[in-house]
Amino acid sequence: MRELVEVIAKSLVDYPDEVVVTQNETEKAIVIELRVAQSDMGKVIGKQGRIAKAIRAVVKAAASKVEKKVIVEIM
Repeated sequence: MRELVEVIAKSLVDYPDEVVVTQNETEKAIVIELRVAQSDMGKVIGKQGRIAKAIRAVVKAAASKVEKKVIVEIM
């Protein structure tokens, strides 16, 4: 999951070297934290959060085989 979010984020931003994705796993959930440069936040979130919602939807679809909830947080 971490690699998927990283590839998507790096393709969206102007500064792909500053994209940092971390993954924390608990018993019931996987939390993926996405950090980008301050100037790239708008590109990752999108108008009215559409791109962020799309990223979460893709990750949720990819995680359907895993029996855990996947949460994507944009920091």
